[in-house]
Formats: sequence, structure tokens, C-alpha cells
Amino acid sequence: MAASNVSPVHDRQRRAMRPHLPMRPLWLCRVCAAAWPCQPARLLLTMEYRRDRVGLSVYMAGLLFEATADLIKLNPNPAPSPADLFARFVGWTARGSESAPTTLGVVPTDPAGRDGPPLSR
Repeated sequence: MAASNVSPVHDRQRRAMRPHLPMRPLWLCRVCAAAWPCQPARLLLTMEYRRDRVGLSVYMAGLLFEATADLIKLNPNPAPSPADLFARFVGWTARGSESAPTTLGVVPTDPAGRDGPPLSR
């Protein structure tokens, strides 16, 4: 997996590929120092698991387990929020999770400014 989880980093002499992998036990990206999985890592993981979203979720859940143990050892008080860690590691793997929230059960407003369903004629 390490070979496919890379993004280009420009070098003056050559084009190098550096992996967006976690620096453990801090769980920061080795390339951009953002909380891992950073956006480039998420994109690359999504591409790698594009035909197996369940596999991606299972993989990330395993890493969530490892990261939770590491981060609690490093900073037990206050411990990382379980909800924040879930969103960081697993929550983004669901289809459409990065789109706007849906409004289930709410009838959209008519472009003409009327509320409710369009009138049939």
C-alpha cells in the first residue's frame, strides 16, 4: 500500500514521490504534518479502495484502534474525543460524507418562491 499512497513533491533536479503516511505514535502526516489521514492521504486511499469502500472502512477502523491506543498513551488527560477520532479515521469513508448534509423529509422550495410541492396542472 505504501507505494500507491504517494503524492508528487517537486524537486529541482527530479520529481520525487513522497508517501502521505502516518508518523506514529503522533499520527501526523510525514509529508505535510497535518493530522493523518490528511486530505492527500484520504484522496489516495479513496482511489486505492475505489472498488471496495467497505474494505477501506475496515482498514481505517483498524488504524483507528491503533491510533486511539497511541494517542491516549501520549496524552491521557484530556484523552482524544472518540467522536473526533471516529470522524477523522472512519467517518469520511462513507459515500457522500463530504457533501452537504441532506434534508430528508423536507420538501424543497419551489424556484418561484412557493413552499411545498409544485402544483400539478
